[in-house]
Amino acid sequence: MTKKLEIKISGMHCASCAFNVESALKKQKGIRTANVNIATNKATLVVDDELQVSEIAKTIDNVGYKAVLSENTNVDEESDLKKKLLIGFIFSLPIFILSMFFMNLNFAYKNLIIFLLATVVQFYVGFDFYKNTFKGLKSKSVTMDTLIVLGTSAAYFYSVYSLLVGGMHLYFEASSTLITIVFLGRFLEYKAKKNTNFAISKLMKLKPKYSIILLNNKEVKISVDDIKINDLIVIKPGEVIPVDGILVKGSSSVNESMITGESIPVDKIKGSTIIGGTINTTGSFIFKATKIGKYTILSKIIKLIEDAQGKKAPIQRFADKVSGIFVPIIIVIALLTFFIWLIISQNFTFALSSAIAVLVIACPCALGLATPTAIMVGTGLGAQNNILVKGGDSLENLHKSKFFVFDKTGTLTTGKLSVDNVITFSKQLPQKIIQLSASLEKYSEHPIGESIIAYAKQKNLKLINVTNFISKTGFGISGKIASEYYYLGNLKYAKSVLKIKNDIEKKISGYENLGKTAILLFNKKEILGAILVSDKIRPNSKRTIEYLSRHNIKTFMLTGDNSRVANAIGKQIGIKNIYSESLPEDKINLIKKLKKQGIVSMIGDGINDAPSLAEADVGIVMGSGTDVAIDSGDIILMHDDVFDVVKAMNLSKFTFTKIKQNMFWALFYNSIGIPIAAGVLYPLLGLQLNPMIAGAAMALSSVSVVLSSLALKFRSFDKV
Repeated sequence: MTKKLEIKISGMHCASCAFNVESALKKQKGIRTANVNIATNKATLVVDDELQVSEIAKTIDNVGYKAVLSENTNVDEESDLKKKLLIGFIFSLPIFILSMFFMNLNFAYKNLIIFLLATVVQFYVGFDFYKNTFKGLKSKSVTMDTLIVLGTSAAYFYSVYSLLVGGMHLYFEASSTLITIVFLGRFLEYKAKKNTNFAISKLMKLKPKYSIILLNNKEVKISVDDIKINDLIVIKPGEVIPVDGILVKGSSSVNESMITGESIPVDKIKGSTIIGGTINTTGSFIFKATKIGKYTILSKIIKLIEDAQGKKAPIQRFADKVSGIFVPIIIVIALLTFFIWLIISQNFTFALSSAIAVLVIACPCALGLATPTAIMVGTGLGAQNNILVKGGDSLENLHKSKFFVFDKTGTLTTGKLSVDNVITFSKQLPQKIIQLSASLEKYSEHPIGESIIAYAKQKNLKLINVTNFISKTGFGISGKIASEYYYLGNLKYAKSVLKIKNDIEKKISGYENLGKTAILLFNKKEILGAILVSDKIRPNSKRTIEYLSRHNIKTFMLTGDNSRVANAIGKQIGIKNIYSESLPEDKINLIKKLKKQGIVSMIGDGINDAPSLAEADVGIVMGSGTDVAIDSGDIILMHDDVFDVVKAMNLSKFTFTKIKQNMFWALFYNSIGIPIAAGVLYPLLGLQLNPMIAGAAMALSSVSVVLSSLALKFRSFDKV
């Protein structure tokens, strides 16, 4: 047996850091899969049940990083970065001023003071660089920390040597300023990355800290974390509902827009479902807690977004591969730069400075951040607009889809069926046909059955006991009432049981040509009657199909309904590729066939389309915030608006355009920066890149990629 774990990791600063942690975890016995995300600083693992978390933490620690195993663990990365940045700045500034602006000013112990200040920066502020480097070397891995250690140590120890032998060339300002600049870049990057989690931050704010429960008929204020299942919770006007439950006393209207996207408050009476995170508007009521903690709808949505931000898109594999080999290559380039310039120029100082600049400017952070930061912003932006994306892979595939396959009922139509008419083909009265049909449907969970039962209730018809109930997927249901077997289902089902008269079949065809579904009640002798039900087309179905068609995307409609009803619906909304009377295996076979020609997205209602949604490259679920919707599919349209398919596709397109832009500039930056740092422009322009400028450029590149991703927040993907 296996289990899924999510472990927060502190101390990672670049893509190669994440790559090395992930590589080490994948080598550990008992870990089936490992995914480390630099943007979220989390490792998502599938491990054997017997593997202890402490063993995983030890592996992470051995590579040079720290596993944060508890929410209460005191690891304040921001505070640590602030403190070391402040110390670095205080100690580096006088070194920089004395070395750069008062080079010719000599006074007693000047160089000794510079040496002492630089030593504090090198080994206190830069301690983590050394610690991570040595741990990494033990596990035969190198990271950006390795580059920083090599570059700054070369400058520092050469300066110490020069100081001891009475040399004039000291580079303490280069090593100390460089370390401070790197910390400044990491601090700015950390702050920018925090902003990419805006969606989760907003959702977390929907959870109140305290609530009032009834305890021995007295109102008691407790922490929301202490609420238990079946607790009676008192909600007053304007309060945020803490957990999910069922209303047991009182009534009110609740604003559920933050969960469902519907702006109109929903009336709540006894027996109504209450969703945590929503806001009570007018009345007071008491409800019983049914779901708490991680099981509430709000918590599931937050977890879903966190998972999505932690999953890698296929395009990220490219960055991972590059980062894995990048650092060793840069070390080789830096060594070649040093020795080539030493031979050509006979200038040790120039050769060393150029090698340090190469080591510093070549950080692969920008490349590593290109994909995860854009994914985080994209999924967060989708969540704000009631489009929940479960992973970068589905977000990437969506805009590449050549085929969009739609379920009919509950997707292109509202799924809220109603009985239009009852036709009798026998001596049975219409009321009897409804009574028998509703009695059979009592054991079914199909939307058609619900509409028939609702119609029977309107007519005040008493349901009869049914035995030997059987449900036959794609056909209908049957059962024994009194001493006789009855069948209820489609025309195909009826034909499999008995021979149907031509005039009856023609009448049924006529009704279905009008877009109505005929549900036949029959026994082994004859068709007793038909119940005509219809389903309203969703307001934006036609608009959605027209948009996709204009963009050369082929659309298909799959339905278990008969061809006449399916064709009538298809004609109204503009779908030409219609597959009717489809059994679940028929739907899967069509999707498999289409997948051979391109990427397929399937849109369904998340209940009876699960196999098809799983088979498609991207499964999109019409939701309204239900548990079933959240647990099914890759993308959930919480607002239940089919046009959100188009919005999700545009979100996908804009996000991956941004990723490509980020990657281009990250690669362009390195391809230009490394040669300049290596001194290729020196023979032509006399230009050498100072290591401090290289450090600032490296930090700026990482921050610019994160800011570029954040620019997605201002992109309107819902206007088409």
